[in-house]
Amino acid sequence: MSADAAAGAPIRVLLADDQHLVRTGFRVILEVEDDIEVVGEAADGERAVGMTRALRPDVVLMDVEMPGVDGLEATRRIAADQGGPAVLILTTFDRDDYLFAALRAGASGFLLKNGTPEALVEAIRVLARGDALLAPELTRRVIATFTRPGGATTGGGSPEATLRELTPREREVLALVARGASNAEIAADLHLGEATVKTHVSRVLAKLGLRDRVQAVVFAYEHGVVRPGG
Repeated sequence: MSADAAAGAPIRVLLADDQHLVRTGFRVILEVEDDIEVVGEAADGERAVGMTRALRPDVVLMDVEMPGVDGLEATRRIAADQGGPAVLILTTFDRDDYLFAALRAGASGFLLKNGTPEALVEAIRVLARGDALLAPELTRRVIATFTRPGGATTGGGSPEATLRELTPREREVLALVARGASNAEIAADLHLGEATVKTHVSRVLAKLGLRDRVQAVVFAYEHGVVRPGG
């Protein structure tokens, strides 16, 4: 999230979709919200990357299937830039390959276009706060894929060595993040201030080499910090 968004300025959003009518629909939905500002539109991934670097939005709404550079490659390029915006993947296709490719590319959220306007607006606010978003049914699919033998690894190096870098409190925070707890819920559970929780989450992500909470969930289940159903 940008400093401007953190200071209470409108959340700056870039729309990336090759269909003009879709972009127009998203703009209509978002511009009635006092805390959201659409700062630009891109009809392909190449343009989305360039406009992201020029306009520095807080959140990019990214379609997957676009001409030339697709949304997944554009997401990879945006995520590779330090301090870049959160990317929310929006697609018509409920396909696991798109979901997992988007997470590997560095997306912070994944929604289907058949969702409600309210869900879209809330997702943007969640990502602008620095959190990540996956619907519960998508989380179950991610866990199932990343915890089975041969599942993808999100962090680098030996998992045991990496986890040893965490303090006991940071490991507690990681476990609660993996169970879907918000910062406010973690603060209440551990009797900490929300600012302290945010600091712990940031340190966990930095130590594990993860981009956001979605990757933290995957890492925690993959490496046994928490277990499905536990």
